[in-house]
Order: sequence, then C-alpha cells, then structure tokens
Amino acid sequence: MTSKHDVSVLFVCLGNICRSPLGEGVLAHRLDQEGLSDRVRVDSAGTGAWHEGEPPDPRSIDVATRHGITLRGRARLVRVGDFQEFDYVFAMDGSNLRDLRYLESESDGGAALSLFRAFDPHQDGDLDVPDPYYGGPDGFDLMFEMVDRTCAAFVEHLLSELST
Repeated sequence: MTSKHDVSVLFVCLGNICRSPLGEGVLAHRLDQEGLSDRVRVDSAGTGAWHEGEPPDPRSIDVATRHGITLRGRARLVRVGDFQEFDYVFAMDGSNLRDLRYLESESDGGAALSLFRAFDPHQDGDLDVPDPYYGGPDGFDLMFEMVDRTCAAFVEHLLSELST
C-alpha cells in the first residue's frame, strides 16, 4: 500500500457508474460515521471504459441522496497497478471477478480480491450485486439495500482488523 491510510478498498463493477460508485459512497459514509475516514481510503473503478470520466448514474445518485449519501468522483478504468495500491478489491459480480482475476494475473499486487457480497450477512446463494442499469428504479433500491448491509458488515470487519 502506498498511501497514508491503514487500509484501502476498491469497488469494481462494469462501467463504474452504478454499483461501484454506490459502494464507494456508502462505505465512505459509514466510515465517516465510525470516525475511520482518515484510516481507510475508498475508491471505485470499472472493467469497461464506456463511461470513463462520467459522473455516477443519476439513479445511483438519487438513491444515495435519499439515504443522506453523496456520490463523488468520475468513472475510471481499473488498472493493473490497483492490485498493488489497494488492500481489498471488491468485484460486484462474478463476471467482473473473472475479468479482475485476469488483470490481477498481470500484476505483482497483493490485494485481497473477492466478491463484495462475501461480507453480506444475508447471503442468498448468489453473491452478485445485480446490475440495475437497464431496469427500473426498484433495482436501484434493491442494490442500495444489498450494498448498505454489506458495507455495514465490512465496517465491522475493518473495526476488528484496525484494532489489532
């Protein structure tokens, strides 16, 4: 890790405009509530470059705003160097995890790569965060619920990790 933070976390989805920026925003919000913002760096990226430089999807911004969370940043493409820069790299679904495993094989990084919902206390057998891009607003609400409860569980994990 190359930053002043104790831990760094990268969320990755396909275009970096729906799921991963929401993960980044929710985790940053929860870390702020726990007084851990200065100890944990959070970012997001995408495996595809279609939306590079764009802000998050307005529907992700809306669902976050309704829960008191601000989404910042612009879409970027995940880089080989991210596996050296981040401690945790979270894929939002199995397809992105496969792409990330390939990219990781090109790096010397030591990031812990996994599906984000591996930390979800309410797993239902499917660890994907469904992509709400082509659906209606209810998909964004469902996504928020999954991301929020999984971030809450991950913060508990971090509290334990940072206390040692």
